[in-house]
Amino acid sequence: MKIPYGESNFKKVISGGYVYIDKTAYIAQLEAAGSYQILLRPRRFGKSLFVSMLEHYYDVKRSGEFDALFGKLCIGQHPTPLKNSYQVLLMDFSGIATGAHELLIQNFDHKVSNAIRAFLVRYGYPDSAQREIDTETSPQARISAFFRLASAHKILLLIDEYDHFANSLLVEDRTLFQSVMGKGGFVRSFYEVLKSATMTGVLDRLFITGVTPLMLDSLTSGFNMTENLSTHRDFNTVMGFTHAETRQLLQPLVNQCGLDMDTLMRDVSDWYNGYRFYPDTKETVFNSDMVLYFAKNFDSANCTYPERMLDENIASDYRKIMALFNIGDTDANYQVLDAIINGGEVVALQQRKFELDRHFGRDEFISLLAYMGFVTITGKRFMATVFTIPNHVIRELYFSYFKVELEQRNQLRIEELPLRAAIETLALQGELQPLATEMERVLQSLSNRDLIKLDEKHIKTLLLTLLYQFPIYFIQSEREMGRKYPDVMLIERSPFAVKHQHLIELKYAKKGDGDSAWEAKRLEGITQVQGYLQLPAIAALPKLSAWLLVTDGERIGVYKQSATGILHG
Repeated sequence: MKIPYGESNFKKVISGGYVYIDKTAYIAQLEAAGSYQILLRPRRFGKSLFVSMLEHYYDVKRSGEFDALFGKLCIGQHPTPLKNSYQVLLMDFSGIATGAHELLIQNFDHKVSNAIRAFLVRYGYPDSAQREIDTETSPQARISAFFRLASAHKILLLIDEYDHFANSLLVEDRTLFQSVMGKGGFVRSFYEVLKSATMTGVLDRLFITGVTPLMLDSLTSGFNMTENLSTHRDFNTVMGFTHAETRQLLQPLVNQCGLDMDTLMRDVSDWYNGYRFYPDTKETVFNSDMVLYFAKNFDSANCTYPERMLDENIASDYRKIMALFNIGDTDANYQVLDAIINGGEVVALQQRKFELDRHFGRDEFISLLAYMGFVTITGKRFMATVFTIPNHVIRELYFSYFKVELEQRNQLRIEELPLRAAIETLALQGELQPLATEMERVLQSLSNRDLIKLDEKHIKTLLLTLLYQFPIYFIQSEREMGRKYPDVMLIERSPFAVKHQHLIELKYAKKGDGDSAWEAKRLEGITQVQGYLQLPAIAALPKLSAWLLVTDGERIGVYKQSATGILHG
């Protein structure tokens, strides 16, 4: 297979023989939904390829290529009357450097100018048209001049990554953000020109993609005719891959290596699936770029998974977005982070746009996390929406970020080398004590404030934070198994061959309650561990060691299951 990981040019994907998951059926649905639309999805979700598909479908200059590009696809069998009927203006606002006000305007203007120049050349406009554009001195003036020059035609405007620079700007300089986005700012003025162009009829259709609604207040204040389809029932799976589409993509791996499809799909689902963009849908969506990365980096010679289940480039993108945790009340945001990784879910009123000059509170912050893909919709609770972590990739990123927060807030450093050695000892020698020693070192360094609220959930979070720094295991936390919920399961995952898998139960005996409380927690934990080991799904696991950790917040007792019972480690 030729896997189009990182490819966003539709023509290259189709003509180059790459695998393509057909999303063209949504063209007719978009046309039925209106003329001016915005659709938001998390980073690396296939937005640019989708925009490129629209460009090639509607471009009047590509009518001769229609059969070659679309003939075998859904829309090729059922084309709409609007196919190949527009001059298409494509704008991509990614890569705009932020900084001083003048630099930002200059970079935005450069993007607008280059897009218009490419359009004029492509459709054979005279040189005088470009000279007229060049005489203008602002992006809103240039786009206004463009629509005057193109007034004899109907234009389709496609805008990709409309908010890319805004996400960075909001973290770096909120005052500058509000000045360029607010009333009188060049961004709002730019979109006011688009609204005028719809009234004259020259801008016939508009499709905008991005990640967050941070700019929607600016956009819709100037251009209030747009339809936001981001949380619409009919467009839940417009980007990303469905379960069926992912099976289709992975079938050649199954055929080549003799893999069990159900096992493969379960593993890929755990890592990359879980997104919902509408509360009442049962269909979850896979992050398409993550699935494509897996398929491209699957070791066909040895039939093993990639060592890194997430491309470092994607991880870097998400880490940059983590900077948005600094928007608004950072302590309140940290409490949301704590609730997500300790409680597993958060509840908020989902926001469709943000009015940052008025308020940015808990509901706005959680909604922002959802748009970025750090949490996803799992249901409704009265008027509010319930959000959870979508998959293992995002959970891993959370714990990487939580380690940084833990170190900064408590002025401690979690040493990499001894932690790596402890996890390797766990995997190869089956000994938990070195990892418990690292946990003790961190616990003894925590601030009094954190110790006051310390409980069993926080002890487990610390353990998971350490484990996720070197994720050679598939780490499961409170996964339902026979209606029981073991605290932590460390399961062997391809391509790593470990000599031991582990079940770990944690108990917290509050410091000051004495030895009797410790012993009571120890006996309670013994009973739970023995109950877990009776479950068929756990009993069937090879190379399994079962452990109980008891702690009072400073010291940790390590107890291991043996044939004769629970022994001190």
